[in-house]
Amino acid sequence: MHQARLRSEDFLFPTRLHGSDHLSTRQYARIVKAWVTTIGLDPTMYGTHTLRRTKASLIYRRTKNLRAVQLLLGHTKLESTVRYLGIEVDDALEMAEQTEV
Repeated sequence: MHQARLRSEDFLFPTRLHGSDHLSTRQYARIVKAWVTTIGLDPTMYGTHTLRRTKASLIYRRTKNLRAVQLLLGHTKLESTVRYLGIEVDDALEMAEQTEV
């Protein structure tokens, strides 16, 4: 399979470090910690994964489109997305059946 080559301008968060086009996970974590601290929240309660989960939860709540959230998260199994979001399996499967992709 052919992979697309990304250029530095393709990254949402480019790095200023030599030898890399994008932020490392450590750099990203430091930025999130600084944001959380700046707005007066406890940095031990919020992190990069919190942002990922919150975004997915908001999309799900607004659209009820479980399949779209599954694709955005990169989950191969719908059950993984259901567990990740913490929703009831019966509700999730019913919504998935009603959602055309």
